[in-house]
Amino acid sequence: MRDHEPAPGRPGGRLTTKETAEALGVKPETVYAYVSRGLLSSRREPGGRASTFEAKEVEALARRNRREAAGSPGSGTDLSVRTHITLIDEDRYFFRGVDAVELSTRHSYEEVAEWLWTGRLIPGVTFSAPGATVEVARRAVDALSEHASPVDRLRVAAIAAAAEDPLRFDLSEEAVLNTARLLIPTLVAALPPAPHGDRDDGPLAHRLWGRLTGRPADEASLRVLDTALALLADHDLAASTLAVRVAASARAHVYAAVSSGLGVLEGPLHGAASGLAHRMLVDVLEQGTAVPVIADELRAGRRIPGLGHRLYPGEDPRARVLFGLLEQVPDAEPALLAARDIVAMTARHTPLHANVDLALAVFTASCGMPATAGETIFAVARTAGWIAHAIEEYGERPLRMRPSGHYVGPRPPRPLPE
Repeated sequence: MRDHEPAPGRPGGRLTTKETAEALGVKPETVYAYVSRGLLSSRREPGGRASTFEAKEVEALARRNRREAAGSPGSGTDLSVRTHITLIDEDRYFFRGVDAVELSTRHSYEEVAEWLWTGRLIPGVTFSAPGATVEVARRAVDALSEHASPVDRLRVAAIAAAAEDPLRFDLSEEAVLNTARLLIPTLVAALPPAPHGDRDDGPLAHRLWGRLTGRPADEASLRVLDTALALLADHDLAASTLAVRVAASARAHVYAAVSSGLGVLEGPLHGAASGLAHRMLVDVLEQGTAVPVIADELRAGRRIPGLGHRLYPGEDPRARVLFGLLEQVPDAEPALLAARDIVAMTARHTPLHANVDLALAVFTASCGMPATAGETIFAVARTAGWIAHAIEEYGERPLRMRPSGHYVGPRPPRPLPE
């Protein structure tokens, strides 16, 4: 599309509705639909009845439409979203261009979160939550049934924190960043503490430890937990992250966007996978061998949890790092041996590498944590990435996450059912 010259009587490069429609290749009524959806802004000229449009804004929309048409349904391409946050490439992944494994093993979860959000590394940064917000979130979580899952509790805590924040609809980057630094520690503080584990200061991993187990924390185990949080902080457009971006595209506030991610995370093929691996690992430890456990899984036609990853044909780099750190954890050797037995036994059927879910299972089983602990770690960790993606999506045009349905039902019109 060529640049439009400013029209006579319309200073500043403004276009009529007809010119705008021609430039975009749409009907005039579609132009007004763009206005109502916030994709274009219009202005009435003094003394006139017709609307005019900024030529540069029209040109930018035309370019976006052409790019999206190239990847529209029916073009044979998958949905893709431009992002500056995470790249997964050949059994490695990167946070804003930096090797995520190196970043996560050298820096705390909070430092990695700040890097994801801002592209700045802030040594020693910690997050803290207002006491009043934590109290409201705890009361809401305490009202849940004892059978509520950790993700249920985190979702309720996020909603309670949102209701306590009158400025939650401020979607400016500074406001969202301030919310992020308060929301994550609020989620952790709202979880029921294990015996002797009610700690609300220090690094986030130390606070989360006391919500996962009543065992005293040792330095090696805390390092595994902190590194796991950092490694899991983001992983490109996983299902839960896509849900967050859809919510952010509709300009839902960041609490609601995080809640959307938590809803998707609870699926057994996503965040809950580590719990399945934990239960399998415990069965292997109890029976002393993986043979009958794997045989039962295969006989039932179930996929062996904790093995393989669709994005890593080779080794999951997150699992590799955590297994290495787990060798330094007291009492982790039996679970590590059981995990190796699972991998070796399954290799007779299908050669697959251990993934991060199995590494989390070794950690949670070794530290006296419940089977749901891995899901809790995953959810808290991934909240940082969700917020990074929400911030990025707030900078895009609204409601762009709107695929078209391909209707395959009966052709209308049909008679009314009797």
